[in-house]
Amino acid sequence: MLNIRKPSIAGSFYPEDPIELRQLVKSMIDKVNVASKNPKAIVVPHAGYIYSGPVAASAYALLANAKTSIQNVVLLGPSHHLSFKGLSVSNVDHYASPLGKIPVDKNAVNRIKALGFVEELEQAHVLEHSLEVHLPFLQEILDKFTLVPIVAGDATPLEVCQVLELLWGGDETLIVISSDLSHYHPYNMACHIDRETSDAIEELRWETIGYNSACGRVPLNGLLMAALRHNLKATTVDLRNSGDTAGSRDRVVGYGSYIFE
Repeated sequence: MLNIRKPSIAGSFYPEDPIELRQLVKSMIDKVNVASKNPKAIVVPHAGYIYSGPVAASAYALLANAKTSIQNVVLLGPSHHLSFKGLSVSNVDHYASPLGKIPVDKNAVNRIKALGFVEELEQAHVLEHSLEVHLPFLQEILDKFTLVPIVAGDATPLEVCQVLELLWGGDETLIVISSDLSHYHPYNMACHIDRETSDAIEELRWETIGYNSACGRVPLNGLLMAALRHNLKATTVDLRNSGDTAGSRDRVVGYGSYIFE
């Protein structure tokens, strides 16, 4: 019997019906009119699709030419429901969305579990939308691939960087960092804060991105540290907030998408 992490956020973050979900994801990707690229890593937001879906799609659409070449995806997102030290992996064999199952790379999971700060903590993966919202995008844009799902707790950038170094691989491995930007500021203030955060991301200044800059700052800062080591260039693909997509402008959440080449 397969050990599967079943979708737990369908209906609240995206449609439960697989046909409707696939059509929605495809329509958001098809609206992106940019040339395909081959990034090593992307940073994408994780709110409900009506809010951040188009911003996430702007990065995923760039992977069109890598549909068959990307075979492994390392997915890191912040914990929203559980406080813990370090990083968490799961013992499941598959993650699932309404679009189907994705096999977990158990060998990769076991390799990073050898690090003292990575533990198997199932509670951290239950209801964790920072990972789940990205599965339909990955399933639509890529062919067959394995997944290494990691939830970040209270970890240092160096710890995240160490995990990424172990899993770095070559062109067959894509790193996906899940993070929204600022939360619940008035529109103009949020635009200013998020622009400063985007500048820091492009300049790989991991030490300047703090609690109020990005909810996924823990995995994000680890990626920025790794990007410095590998001489990657970061580029902002899209920068908006919920006031631009599907919400009022009195208390907005910021969303940015970035590629690392």
